[in-house]
Amino acid sequence: MALILNIESSTSVCSVCLAENGKKIAGKETNEQNAHSKILTVFIKDIFQERNLKVKNIDAVAVSKGPGSYTGLRIGVSVAKGIAYGADVPLISVSTLQNMAWGAKNVLNIQNDDLLAPMIDARRMEVYSQLLDPEIQPISDITAKIIDKNSFSEELQKHKIYFFGDGAAKCKEIIRHKNAVFIEDLYPSADYMIPFSKKAFFENKFEDVAYFEPFYLKNFIATIPKKNIYG
Repeated sequence: MALILNIESSTSVCSVCLAENGKKIAGKETNEQNAHSKILTVFIKDIFQERNLKVKNIDAVAVSKGPGSYTGLRIGVSVAKGIAYGADVPLISVSTLQNMAWGAKNVLNIQNDDLLAPMIDARRMEVYSQLLDPEIQPISDITAKIIDKNSFSEELQKHKIYFFGDGAAKCKEIIRHKNAVFIEDLYPSADYMIPFSKKAFFENKFEDVAYFEPFYLKNFIATIPKKNIYG
């Protein structure tokens, strides 16, 4: 038996769920902007109360490790680490892009030769992305890619590619190919983490609670407003 708390906060979506033996038993999710810091712990408290459980009852806590929003990842990982430490349970990390690809696989009619391209907005014309096969196995590295008309051109000659996520919308008018399919309203979710966190739990693939950091991919750069040179 494995009771696992899954936390997804890498994008605008804030999502949590409890899964028992790989099946969801409770969960909450919102797409409210900039709400992670005030909503995440409330969601966690609510789902435990809903099932009449306590945090000490879980066997592990899993968190989406990125890439994604610096602030969202930091909040999610901080909460997950606090729970893992306080409840003395293992910490599991799940790739955000694989999380998204699993969600896509479950709603699309994917063929054996098709590819999945989850995209997370990284501002301007840049996205965090990775190509995965129908078995959700990566066939490329995770990259911060600046999108232009030649992006994915080689792969699109050989495969139908499904693009989705909050980074895909801005690419729709740039990547124009008969094999490029853009899917709307498909984002990360704690629900999609369930098969990955279950597998990691039974394979004892845990993170070091003290030293684990999210996969930011790019360093966070805080900008300082320029002074008015006219005083």
